[in-house]
Amino acid sequence: MTDTKNTSTQDVLTAVATNGTICGVFVVLFLVLRVSFKRIYQPKSSFDIVPDSEKPAPLPQDPLTWLFVLLRKPPSFIIQQAGIDGYLFLRYLFIVACMALGGIATWPVLFPVNATNGKGEDGLDQLGISNVNAAGRYYAHVFISWIFYCVVLFVIYRELHFYSSLRNLVLTTPAYAKKLSSRTVIFQTVTDQYLDEQEFFKLFEGVKRVWVARRNRRLSRALKRRQELADALEVALTKLLMRAVREKIKADKKGRVIENPDDLSSYVPHKKRPKMRIGVPIFGKKVDTIEYCKEQLPRLNDLIEEHQSTLAGTRPMNSIAVEFENQYYAQLAYQTTIHDLPLFFSPKHTNVNPEDVYWPNMRIFWWERLMRFHGAVAAIVALIVLWSIPVSFVGLVSNLTYLTNKMHWLEFIYNLPDWLLGLITSLLPTVMLALLMLLLPIFIRRMGQLSGCLTAQSIEYFTQQAYFAFQVIQAFLVTTIASSFASTVTQIAERPTEAMDLLSANLPKASNFYVSYMVLQGFSIAGGTLFQVVSLVSFYLFSAMFDNTVRKLWTRFNSIGGFAWGTVFPIYTNLAVIFLSYSMIAPIIMLFTFAGFSLIYIAFLYTATYVFGKSADGLGMYYPRALFQTMVGVYLGEIVLLGIFVVSKTWGCIVLEAILLGFTVFVHLHLNKAYDHLMTVVPNTVMRPLDGVSETLSWTAPHANRQFNEQSLSSCVDFKEQMLLADKQKEEYRDSKVQNYKAFHVPLLVEGDDFDDRKLGPINRFLRPHKHYTFKKLKAYLPHSFYDFPVEDPEWVKHAYDLPDRSAACPTLWIPRDPMGLSGKLIKNLHGAIKVSDENSLFDKRGKVVWTGPPPV
Repeated sequence: MTDTKNTSTQDVLTAVATNGTICGVFVVLFLVLRVSFKRIYQPKSSFDIVPDSEKPAPLPQDPLTWLFVLLRKPPSFIIQQAGIDGYLFLRYLFIVACMALGGIATWPVLFPVNATNGKGEDGLDQLGISNVNAAGRYYAHVFISWIFYCVVLFVIYRELHFYSSLRNLVLTTPAYAKKLSSRTVIFQTVTDQYLDEQEFFKLFEGVKRVWVARRNRRLSRALKRRQELADALEVALTKLLMRAVREKIKADKKGRVIENPDDLSSYVPHKKRPKMRIGVPIFGKKVDTIEYCKEQLPRLNDLIEEHQSTLAGTRPMNSIAVEFENQYYAQLAYQTTIHDLPLFFSPKHTNVNPEDVYWPNMRIFWWERLMRFHGAVAAIVALIVLWSIPVSFVGLVSNLTYLTNKMHWLEFIYNLPDWLLGLITSLLPTVMLALLMLLLPIFIRRMGQLSGCLTAQSIEYFTQQAYFAFQVIQAFLVTTIASSFASTVTQIAERPTEAMDLLSANLPKASNFYVSYMVLQGFSIAGGTLFQVVSLVSFYLFSAMFDNTVRKLWTRFNSIGGFAWGTVFPIYTNLAVIFLSYSMIAPIIMLFTFAGFSLIYIAFLYTATYVFGKSADGLGMYYPRALFQTMVGVYLGEIVLLGIFVVSKTWGCIVLEAILLGFTVFVHLHLNKAYDHLMTVVPNTVMRPLDGVSETLSWTAPHANRQFNEQSLSSCVDFKEQMLLADKQKEEYRDSKVQNYKAFHVPLLVEGDDFDDRKLGPINRFLRPHKHYTFKKLKAYLPHSFYDFPVEDPEWVKHAYDLPDRSAACPTLWIPRDPMGLSGKLIKNLHGAIKVSDENSLFDKRGKVVWTGPPPV
């Protein structure tokens, strides 16, 4: 029998060297290019891409100083630049890094216990629990796990309390409390009786405006077709002008005079004008794009106007949006059981901006939502099961050296250099696993849409849950089991009755693969995040290949994408689960977790504040879900220890670890019960005044409402007149700047506790988050912009929660202005069909299109 060659140390060293080199190269390139390529590395501070109030101060150009300046930025700066979601993601990375750093304190106990007088393992395996030879030593792991996992549970509780307090504070600041979305509730599965503006006023007090969702499919198809033709026409016009300008440049170089310079056909013959196919794709008839669009667009405009004028009489979409007088009334409606029939007026949504609504799902009935949801879940479960095949193969590759005893044809790998063998068994499987995981987000996000999620945030939340399950099962559990099986397959074949003993002894060895995986994420991914290779390719290569209009050039320059939290969070939550699962059986992983998460934190801190914009505002809803998901790592770590103790028949350890597992379940259930509902509502204590009578930003005194009702609703008969008068009186009485200013300075019930946490020492502040993370204390975390009152256009508010189709206007085309004046002739030629503008765009001396300002409105 050929002895297997343990490559654990070689694997990890290879991973560290390879990924460290890649990270170093990325960081050096980032430091060199950051100064010159400001659009890629400093767009928010160097250009007018974001509002002046959100533009960060430029960082020093020095290769090192910028880092120290960035790390000293306060939470208010991070929230201002990255939003609540971005700040809490960075906080999550920081918290996990701190857990790993604190876990290193267990090394003086665990390393001697594991390494001394063990089973003779070598490399990093001798530092793991698999090297323990005496069962009595397992008591050290039991008591250390009690301490470590209990601290982790307490930190999770502490962070849940922090998030709850921060969310309550944010939602009661002027920027949020006075925003339309904060006082608007969207109800789905509304009964036919209440799909009527006037009828709905009977359900609640404080109703101000009602939007009944209505859709005309013919209108939607016509709008889609008009947009397609407008885009095609814009491209065709730009191409035509570019050809004319290049022809002019060529003629000028040769000294040739163009006859009839005011005639477009003198530059571009009619047969060379842009063409498009109509009818059947590929085989359809070719027509002149400009003439065809000029003919079709007026007909579409008339059809769209006709459908828009009759949209109010179409059948409702089964959902309704309601604006209330203030946030307090909106919360009363949101937290109330409305209907006597189950599943009606459900689900409900608040704090949803109109642009974040996924309109197709406004139509769904309750039975359809149930079918869609369970169908989407079934599809994801099937994908997880089928995905086990390629992921298992990755796990086998990571332990290729252990398979050579039975598969002798693999023995040639021992002839490979150590560095190459390390690449094959360490770097190759980690890269393969990372590539596999890149293919999933699109599918899962689509399942979120099909499941019935109404908002961009709920789709991301669905994606976060599904993608995390996928990450844990496929990127962790399946790979771990496959890796452990591969390392013991030959021994199990020889001693099948000892299979459980062999698996329990070799399961900790799979940590070597995840040490390499942690190094990959922490080094290469962190370096790649700073280097922004995708942005470089997209901005310079893709722009030259695909941006064939001035609008596309402007959009690419001025668009700074945000993070898709539904797929970003689970990647690092899964890494935290891996770290917690292996922390007691392979403590060396704590060092690499700390290093990896620290580097990832720095990379995301820079990109979130200086490179990327904000995604749809989820008010940090992904953070508590990530904290609860992190507890999976605690469960797995305890279960693995319990399994090892069961195999070794160490009954005392089994009982103690089982008690810890039961305690974890107890904490989990009660944390979920305590915070689950609290994280979806705005509590009464943060809306009502401390003195019980003053008006706040969220709450209005009852007498004022009675006065309003008597003066308005009783004096009008016509429903529309009631709403118009209500708007007018509320503008005069409620939304005055003086009233808002007074309400802003009114103390709230939550501020009744005047406890000064400065009396507490550092340890007490850590152990008493309810005294440290108070409503008052967290005000320092918010930027000044959160205390500005929002300015909302009344015309926009009027149709804010109507389907966009209702007020969709014909787009204005944007073409470049040429020196021959041909663009002006094209504009006149298309007058009456569609509006075209050549403002803020021109051709440079080389005949390339450039923009000088924003697109026309």
